[in-house]
Amino acid sequence: MKPLIYLCFLTFALNVLGQDKPYFYEIPKDPEQYTAESVAARLVDGLGFRYYWATEGLRTVDLNYQPTKEARTSLQTLEHILDLTTFVTNAVQQRTTTSLTKPGQMTFEEIRAKTLENLREASLTLRTSGADLNNFKMKVQLSKSTSEYPFWSLINGPIADALWHVGQVVSLRRASGNPFPEGISLLQGKKVTH
Repeated sequence: MKPLIYLCFLTFALNVLGQDKPYFYEIPKDPEQYTAESVAARLVDGLGFRYYWATEGLRTVDLNYQPTKEARTSLQTLEHILDLTTFVTNAVQQRTTTSLTKPGQMTFEEIRAKTLENLREASLTLRTSGADLNNFKMKVQLSKSTSEYPFWSLINGPIADALWHVGQVVSLRRASGNPFPEGISLLQGKKVTH
């Protein structure tokens, strides 16, 4: 397990040293081959890119925005997205998820940084030579018993749910008067100038 962590760190360091933009400012370079793992990594990259820009420039008024008393605030939604990315990262790192974020435990900046770190770690692990989706089971122990799910459940569960909630953050920021940043091409996976 330790060699995999070191390899992920080395891959990340090489990627960061060659660029001056934060990870997920743009979607990473296209994988050279279509494999189950490279496609899964690209799905995580798409989530990371969308999350990066959905959360870029959020203000306190945006974070506290709540359309109704029953709805989550944007900050509560971001806490939930952090938990979802924790499930994904733990699965690809072959760890069991044993706890979730306690509301109000972290600042927005901490939540954003940890969420982006989770997604980066998951993406890099999925791109690692020898990665095998069959080994990446979602193991959850939030009570006395442990539940285990195949990678398929990560796709239709935490990954799809996180994408859903990133869309909510975009809607909530628009409703609070802070539109999605201009010039972001979701199709191209980068910021473009007009």
